[in-house]
Amino acid sequence: MTASHQPSTINHHPLLTVRELHVSYGAIKALHGVSLQVPEKSIVTLIGANGAGKSTTLRAISGLIKAQSGAVIYDGVEITHQRPHRIVSRHLCHVPEGRMVFANLTVAENLHMGAYLRNDKAGIAEDIDYIYGIFPRLKERLAQQAGTLSGGEQQMLAISRALMGRPRCLMLDEPSLGIAPMLVRAIFDQIVAINRERGITVLLVEQNANLALAISDYGYVLETGRVILEDTAAALRENPQVREAYLGE
Repeated sequence: MTASHQPSTINHHPLLTVRELHVSYGAIKALHGVSLQVPEKSIVTLIGANGAGKSTTLRAISGLIKAQSGAVIYDGVEITHQRPHRIVSRHLCHVPEGRMVFANLTVAENLHMGAYLRNDKAGIAEDIDYIYGIFPRLKERLAQQAGTLSGGEQQMLAISRALMGRPRCLMLDEPSLGIAPMLVRAIFDQIVAINRERGITVLLVEQNANLALAISDYGYVLETGRVILEDTAAALRENPQVREAYLGE
């Protein structure tokens, strides 16, 4: 499908560090001390079965749910208990599962919503041009209401809206979910391009482990709220345990 991502020279300074994160939904413990690191300008993926805690990890990092204990450090600053809008203002952007575009707004209006913290008109125009270059379908549907786009087009729009915030780190939750294979390929190719061309760090949660590991530098395997394995993406693809459980081999 998508060509394997050959990592360029990665700055191994961790842009994002999660330490011993514990999260519960009421009486149900969702994360049991999850720890991970995301080096600057890398693509790191979290893989695991449904209910493993992947989405919960992203939601805790972005402040959408509160951690009971543990720490999230971003760019040298602890952000564990900061409000989501403060975290976004630090250029850490989260594209949640389910695409969540503003259905009644046009494609163009959605993109401008992504730039709501900015006032650099020239920069905003430049970024919109960049987005139309990587996702030409969005340019064709500029005046169309977002709710009438296909699932794949909505995913492109959700990623693009996050890019309008000029993130240093982009967290993507299940970008391939419910999308036609042809558009999945286009979206994953552009995730690699965003990382390579703009130096944007990517933390990816993806049910399609084959696809996720193919474009990633490093991976963590989650099982019932715990990290049970971590390694380079290339090593995880060759790991017999991972191949049997997640790669369908």
